[in-house]
Amino acid sequence: MGGYHLVCDATNDAAVLKMRHRKKRLSKPYALMVPSLQDAHEIAHINAQEKILLLSKERPIVLLNVKAVKYSKYVAPDLKRIGIFLPYTPIHLILLKKLNRPLVATSANISDEPICSDKESLYRLCHIYDYIVDHNREVVNACDDSIAMVVKQKTILLRRARGYAPVSIKLPCSLKQKVLSLGAHQKNTIAIGFEKEAILSPHIGDLNTLESIEYFTKNIQTLERIYDFRPDIVVHDKHPQYESTKYAQKHFKQRHEVQHHYAHILGVMAEKGIKEKVLGVAFDGTGYGDDGHLWGGEFLVCDYKHYERVAHFKYFKLLGGAKAIKEPKRVALSILFELYGKEAMHLDNSTIKAFTSAQLKTYYIAFEKDLNAPLSSSVGRIFDVVASLLGVCHEMSYEGESGMLLEGLYDAEISSIYPFEIDKNIIDFLPMISALLQEKVLTIAVSKFFNTLVSIIVSIHKQHQLPLILSGGVFQNSILLGLVLEQIPEAIIASEVPPNDGGIALGQIASQLDIL
Repeated sequence: MGGYHLVCDATNDAAVLKMRHRKKRLSKPYALMVPSLQDAHEIAHINAQEKILLLSKERPIVLLNVKAVKYSKYVAPDLKRIGIFLPYTPIHLILLKKLNRPLVATSANISDEPICSDKESLYRLCHIYDYIVDHNREVVNACDDSIAMVVKQKTILLRRARGYAPVSIKLPCSLKQKVLSLGAHQKNTIAIGFEKEAILSPHIGDLNTLESIEYFTKNIQTLERIYDFRPDIVVHDKHPQYESTKYAQKHFKQRHEVQHHYAHILGVMAEKGIKEKVLGVAFDGTGYGDDGHLWGGEFLVCDYKHYERVAHFKYFKLLGGAKAIKEPKRVALSILFELYGKEAMHLDNSTIKAFTSAQLKTYYIAFEKDLNAPLSSSVGRIFDVVASLLGVCHEMSYEGESGMLLEGLYDAEISSIYPFEIDKNIIDFLPMISALLQEKVLTIAVSKFFNTLVSIIVSIHKQHQLPLILSGGVFQNSILLGLVLEQIPEAIIASEVPPNDGGIALGQIASQLDIL
């Protein structure tokens, strides 16, 4: 057992709402722990591969398509997928036998902090729980539940933690020196590398709090102790404000920085033992680019020594900077200003209606004068734009909410796409947005948006005729990933490391491989 769970009756609206209120977790979905595979079958559609995952000794949370909502509507609001896992310790079995119903079982922590693994840390949450069920076995290494999904017969790990980590990965060639990689800022993992081997830590989480940074440091010390390891060089992200970067600068002289999206692709290459040049598609929310802008819609031709940015989505402004990451309406408004200038304020759509007249005027000045409006090429933010313009989501209470809501609106019967242009390696998606604004039917708009993204990937892949690698948090979207794999079945995505920033540490290790 990797730590304490917060548990409540998943069939009881009042209990689930109480947990949401006390944990200040407005709508982020909870996972269900169910008594048996039969109970899981009653709630979700489960194929053969998903069944193997559910019953495996690792017992991950498996994301499944909902069959019947036999739980509170507040467990996973407005979503058509649900995370389910089976009990994996005797105490779980005893609880579920007694209660005989699905339970919400979520990590006992404050959002983005490490899971509580002792009474002292648990008492910080005393405002959330009513009772403690405990035993006398010490949790030596705290570890969250792992999360997995199956897309087109491929198992994708979204969080590598309990049961799956630490893990050893054989590298395609040797390292000249001993390497410590410090990962990214969000969904952080770390890794050590020596000779032809990389050891990946469990999921650490977002490095936003003192507690998470302490846990990050403890994981470094644990790996160094277990493997009697002292690094010759430390590898970290380029972003100057990442806590992992600051840690490297503070504690190590021998350092090397690796661009975020290049690391995404290198991680998959290392896992799959690929030595030749590839076309990497890295779609995510944010990564620090070589030009100082926020990248996230990148096409990179690369090997272990070099990379070339051969295409990217056209830059757009994030009104309010970091605030725009949690408020899709800000990014959507920026796109409307880009398309229609000041006239955008008079449009009749849901994004404009989400602002007051005074706010619209203020944001237009900020847009015009580039006041706190950094440039981004992020596909994650383009999902936000579409979600806001279609009235699906204007403000997010958790990362990736806009994409998860759009996922549930896709109609496989719709195959058409919106227009787009690629000129001088810049993907202009504004024609797509213009056409989408004219669409009357929500599911058609969402479906054509997904199809257009796939068409862009197919178009650029045809230009380069190289092995195609997919990475970045956007490829956690099962609809997008499934559609790409339908069109390009030979496309490669990681199975040992997550497509999100949890895979960055392995890519950083791979940047130090001694390729002849």
